[in-house]
Amino acid sequence: MSDRGRVPGRLNGRRGTLSPGLEEGATMEDVYLASVETDRGVKEQLRLYDTRGLQEGIELPKHYFSVADGFILVYAITSLEAFQRVEQLKKEIDIFRDKKEVTVIVLGNKMDLLEQRQVETEAAQQWARAEKVRLWEVTVTDRKTLLEPFTFLASKLSQSQNKSTFPLPGRKSKGNNCDN
Repeated sequence: MSDRGRVPGRLNGRRGTLSPGLEEGATMEDVYLASVETDRGVKEQLRLYDTRGLQEGIELPKHYFSVADGFILVYAITSLEAFQRVEQLKKEIDIFRDKKEVTVIVLGNKMDLLEQRQVETEAAQQWARAEKVRLWEVTVTDRKTLLEPFTFLASKLSQSQNKSTFPLPGRKSKGNNCDN
């Protein structure tokens, strides 16, 4: 059985706790709102669209590529097939985003299952460097391993929002006068 689309537990939204032992169920599409502190100490709200694990031949809907401010690509270190799907998704992001700058982070999940590892850390890191993305190995059973990647993501996304050229009330922008 493949590890794609499998989760070792389900996040309980009310308490923010992980309920282990639900490995048999496929990840359901869901939306999460997370308050994450950036590296500058500012709390940012992240809206996370969790798509279900994609199986071979099933593509991510194209509108996800154009509306997302960033991407978190997740694979299980216990599944070479899942890592290859992440490689393919990164290629699709590059194509549909026309190589426009977008923040992409990659999480190798299940780092607590080292004896079942199929994706070597150095090979994954080498791919990440070539693709110019950041990669962390994490485990949902130790939520502390998720702090650094989410802090990095929130920090990068808040930086890119500050650089936006979209004129907003109260923001001075070059060549645009919205006070008409």
